[in-house]
Formats: sequence, C-alpha cells, structure tokens
Amino acid sequence: MFNFALRRMPTHARRFGSLIPAFVPAFVCVSAHADSSADSTLPTLSVKASSATDTAASATPRAVDPNLPATVETVTRDQFANWNVTNTEDVLKYMPNLAVRKRFIGDLNSLIAVRGTSNSQSARGLVYADGLLLSNLLGNNFSFPPRWSMVFPDEIQQVDVIYGPFSAIYPGNSLGATVLISTRMPKQFEADADVKAFTQHFSLFGVNQNFNGSEASATIGDRIGKFSYRLGVNHLENTSQPLQFATLNQSTTPAKAGDTPVTGAYFYNNQTNAPTAVLGVNGEGIEHTVQDQFKLKMQYDFTPTLQAGFTLGYWHQTYDSQTSTFLRDANGNPVYSGTVAIGGYEYTIPAAAMAPSLGHSENWLYGLTLKTHNATGWNAEAIASYYDIGDSVARTANSGAPGNGAGTVIFGDGTGWKTLDLRSTYTPATKQAGWANHALSFGYHYDNYFLDNQSYTTLNWRDGAANAFANAFVGKTQTQALYAQDAWRFLPRWTFVYGARYEDWQAYGGAQTLPGTSIPYSDASDQHVSPKASLSFDVTDELTLRASIARAYRFPTVSELFQGQINGSSIVNNNPNLKPEDDLSKELTAEWAHWNGVFHFSLFQDDVKNTIFSQTDTTVIPNVTNFQNIGKVRSRGVETSYSGQDVFVRGLDLLGSVAYTQSKIIANAQNPASVGKYFYRIPLWRVDLAATWHIDERSALTLAARYSGRQYNTLTNTDTNPDVFGGTSSYTVADARFTFRPTPKSEIGIGVDNLFDARYFVYHPYPGRTFYVDAKLRM
Repeated sequence: MFNFALRRMPTHARRFGSLIPAFVPAFVCVSAHADSSADSTLPTLSVKASSATDTAASATPRAVDPNLPATVETVTRDQFANWNVTNTEDVLKYMPNLAVRKRFIGDLNSLIAVRGTSNSQSARGLVYADGLLLSNLLGNNFSFPPRWSMVFPDEIQQVDVIYGPFSAIYPGNSLGATVLISTRMPKQFEADADVKAFTQHFSLFGVNQNFNGSEASATIGDRIGKFSYRLGVNHLENTSQPLQFATLNQSTTPAKAGDTPVTGAYFYNNQTNAPTAVLGVNGEGIEHTVQDQFKLKMQYDFTPTLQAGFTLGYWHQTYDSQTSTFLRDANGNPVYSGTVAIGGYEYTIPAAAMAPSLGHSENWLYGLTLKTHNATGWNAEAIASYYDIGDSVARTANSGAPGNGAGTVIFGDGTGWKTLDLRSTYTPATKQAGWANHALSFGYHYDNYFLDNQSYTTLNWRDGAANAFANAFVGKTQTQALYAQDAWRFLPRWTFVYGARYEDWQAYGGAQTLPGTSIPYSDASDQHVSPKASLSFDVTDELTLRASIARAYRFPTVSELFQGQINGSSIVNNNPNLKPEDDLSKELTAEWAHWNGVFHFSLFQDDVKNTIFSQTDTTVIPNVTNFQNIGKVRSRGVETSYSGQDVFVRGLDLLGSVAYTQSKIIANAQNPASVGKYFYRIPLWRVDLAATWHIDERSALTLAARYSGRQYNTLTNTDTNPDVFGGTSSYTVADARFTFRPTPKSEIGIGVDNLFDARYFVYHPYPGRTFYVDAKLRM
C-alpha cells in the first residue's frame, strides 16, 4: 500500500536537550495568546472520526483527535449506567473484538485483550484517564495491569477505544489498543452515595459454596466560580471463587510400603487430555481482597480558554489467598505434602504445592495538567504524572501446612513511573479543501519506569520480619519521543493523515543481587522512527472509507529485562537481551451512519517481528516463567459493529459486534514446533451484544451476551481439551440488569452476570452465576 524509506534520526539521547527548551517557550506562547475573544463558556468537545460519524449527531462525542486515522469505538455513561458495573474495567465488557481478563470482582490482574494481542501482553495496551497514563508498563504479563482503581466508575463520562497503532500521537504500546477514559466535573454542587452487594455460587472439584462481596462509594463536588473539584472514596471487599488448583499428572508408579495412603483426590483429563490428579486449592487460591480508594480532582479556569488541573489518587489493597488440601489420611487428617499413595499409586507432593500467600500494596497517583481550549487555531497542553508504589509487600509460605511457619517476603517499595507530555495542535477555521486546510499535531513525550524488588526469607511468613536476604532485582527504562502529524483535507471529500514518531529508548541500572554477590546487566538503548499514513474518502455524508498503515515499536519493559523471581511457588527468568517488537499494521475501514447509529466494518492485519512473550509452565512446582522473542506473529481478521439508539422502536438501544481473528506464528527459531500454530489466547471469534430497553423515563432493562471462540493456551496448540481447568474455553455468557429510578435522584438496580451459570475457563475458572443488587442516592 504505502512504502516508507525514512532515514533513521540521530540516535543519542542528548539531542533532545536542544529541542525541549525550544518547545517549552512555544507552549507558553500559545497559552499566553489564547483567543481572548472566545465565548465565556468552554467549548464542548464533540468530534468524530469521520463525516459519516458526524451525521449521527446524537452519537457519542469523543475525547480524541477528530482526524484520528484509526477505528474508534465509544461507550458513554448513558449506556453503561444500565449495565452491571462494579469496577472501572467493566465499562469495556461489550466492546468489539475486545475482552477483559477479569477473573472476579476486585481482580488486581484485569488486562485487556484485543485483536491479535492476548490477555497476557499487558504492555500492548494503553489506558489513560484524562490524559494521565494508568498503564503499568513495568512489565508485560498478568502482574502488570492498568491501574483501573485510580478511576471511579461513577465519575466516568465516556470511554473511547482506539484500535491499533495508526496515530503518531501514541507510542508503540498502542499496538493493541488505546483506552481513553474521560471523567466529568461538576457544574454545581453535587453529592452521591452508592452501595452494592453481590454473590455467586461456585462448584468445582472439592469446592461447593457461596462467595460474597460488597462495595460502597461516595463522592462530593462543586463548581465555585472558576474553581471546580470532585472528591470521592470507595471501599470494596470480596472473596473470589477458587482461582487455581494443585495438580499432578496421574501416576503409573505403584505405591511403596512407606507411602502415606490418602483419599480425597479428584481426577480429570487436563487441557492436553492427560489424566490428572487434583489435590487441592493452591496458587492464588480463594482470594479475599479489601480495597480502599481516594480520589481528588481539581480544575481552575484562568481564562475562558486556559485551564489547569490537579489529580491526586490513592489506592490501598490487602489480599489473603487461602489454600486447602482435598487429601486426608486414614485418620481423617489433612495431608499437604510428602510421598503419598492414591488409589495404589505413588505421588510426590512438593512442600510448596499448596502454599498460601498474602500481601498489601499502597499506591499514589499525582497528576498536573495545563491546557488551552480554543475552538480553532492553536492549542497546547502539558501533562505531568507520577505513579508511586510507596508500599508493597508480598508474603508466601514455604509449605501448605497450617500455621505461621517459614516463607519468603518480597518488598516492592520505590517502584513506579513518571511521565511528561507536551503537545500542540492547530485546527483550521474552515473545512474547505486546499493547502490551507491542515490540522497539525506535534509533541514531546518522556517516561521513566523504575523497579526495585527485594526478597528475604522469614521465619513467620504471615507477619514476621525479614530474615536472611534472598535476592533483589533493580532496573530502569526511559523513553523520549518526538512526533508530528498532519491531517490534510486536499479535496472536498479526501483527507490524508500522515506523520511519524521518533523514539529514543534506554534501559539502565539493571542488576540481580544474590547473597554475597551482585550481577550487573549491561545498559541497552535503541532508536526507531515509526511512520504512519491514512487516506480517507467521504463517499457520502453518511459513508466514509479509510485505508491506514503504520509502523510501531514496542520496547521491552524493565521487568522483562531485569526482574526475576524465586520463591516457593514460582520462578521467573528475565532476559536482558530482548529485542523490541517490530510491528507493521494495516487496516481498511468503512464507517456508515444509518438506522440512528453507526456501523463499523474493518479488515486488519498486524505483522509483528520479535514478539516478546512469556509463558509459564504450570505443570511443575514451582511454576517457571521465561521471556523470549518470537520471530514473527501475523494476526489478520475482520470486525463489524453497530451502536445505535432508538433502534426499530423508541427506547431501544443496541450495541453489537462480530469479529474473526486468525493469529498465527510465522517464525520461531527457539520453538520450531510452534510455527504455523495459532498464537496464545487469541479466540477465532468474538461476538458481543447488549440491548437496553428504556421502558419509561424511570426504568430500563438490559439483556446482553458475550461469546468467545476457540483459543489455545500453548504455543504448540497441544491443549486439545480446552473446556477444563488449565484450558481456554469457548464460552457464551449472558447478563441481565433491571434499573429503576424512583426519583430523579435515586436508583435501584438488580442484575445477574453469567445468567445460565456457564462453567468456563481461561486457565483459571471464571465466576459462576453472580447476582447484584445496588442502590444510589444523589443530591
């Protein structure tokens, strides 16, 4: 389609030093010369990706670049207010070709999976809240989810999802998707309170019980002259269903005289159809979590077009992962480890097989913004953020036996990240085609991620002091970037969006320390230019066609490079020699405004060289995780979606999508057996449907369904029995909710997720039928 032959820009990071001083005065100049003749009310931002979307006048406004060369899907407060939403990530649950890996309410490890990006590749997704980066790019797996907890669901105005890395505005981590959360600020005094309760019944192997939780939140806000604020608190407590079970391959070794005879084991054929013994609940077990959140957001309008903002977020979590054994000896005593006889065969159970764990974490987010709001002409924006993991402690026992015996404790204090973005845009005053009609965007980006983990042995794993030093991992990464993008409407119905992003990446200060020795890692650096181009044609005022192509580089995270882990339950092997992921993305899209809504149809293909992947071998205890580069992974597919209001009859709103994605490994020198196989956890089909019927002004009924097709949990696709623990199921899950508003200031909701109590797995068992009841009161 389009070929680029751009010469690599200068590679040394010092070159940025001469550019930043020139950029900052330009920002100040634009701010100082904001259009003083503008109306005294800030202009409403209501932009669309194309004129086709513009035609749907009441369709969702977007907090994105109006000339964004990518597919954008939006969900608004009016829509998700009638869904079962407990955590912020729930607002994404019906987005096209996107799934959230949420194993239970309050799950810390909720990642997004989209198109050819699996739910273990957290660094391939970006999440922003009002421009502040919530993505935890310290790593690239389940342990590094976006910090959703820094946003209350009730403060969200809308969420825009940008598919693919087609805009120069965003870094290569946008390879999967970019999620832009926009929150609302009060225009007058307001206060609200919200309480929820939820419960599920879960039955599998040796567990058959109810698991319950609750949530309470309150906010208060006001606008006083030029100053506005919102203050909120939230408390969540929940107990999950069992997340993991201790298993061993069915033994063929006859028991010996000294083996302890036990009963209580369960047997099933695992994901590879191998006969397997289930011994108990282990790993993350049945997790009890308590989470507390505090959020303060303030804004001040210096002039009608110049606004400053400050955000302070606090989130604290404690968790206790309870494990148990199904095994009993002849006297009925529980057995946690050792050499045992089950059904006449010998099994050796490691001491750590059912080891419990617990921990806590304290997190702070600080954000500052300064931006202008001119309807046309020049605008500028500065955003600075600092995310501080001020206190992080994870404790794991050495054995599953009850008590407070020996274990390990890991401290993650001093870990976090900081970012700075300086941006400027120019919007033409008219929409006439020609040389004068260029919409410009350019800017500078800086981020710095830093990791410091220290592990110690302890004599009392639950609450004991650190004893002997075990190991430590430290390291930092830094990225600086410059980008420029132009949307040129060169003919009345034709727009060409082109740009490039230059990124200078460094990894430094990496080291692994063991008792008596420290092993430093060599520093690394890399520089790349990522060109972008998109051509769109407005066939009619309702229909727009667009072709886009983009290069993107996703650099290794500090954890992939430098962080390892050794404790009773897991071993993580880092790789300081990883190469950056090199992606070429292409997309053909049609957007059609029709039937009181908008249709999207997209064909896409992503070719990713040097895909960075980590896979955990859970068949051994401790589990072992390794990071590696895969030569090439190709993902191609088709998506179609519709979002509309008052469809067929007045009061019926619909969201629907069907997506097919084929993601295959094209080259993999380290594992040739995987070549030609489907990539990890990318379902062939995703289907989502949500229908809300507004019965009258006070009540609404929502029925929804989510379908995920066949996917694989191994690179070699050997998991031929997917619908069991350890496998990745195909599943259909139905949800429902009835919302009633007795008064304009009160609301009662009753809902259910997984209406038909489907038992499905994405390695872990997912929740059973879950009932919700909630009440809201506003002032």
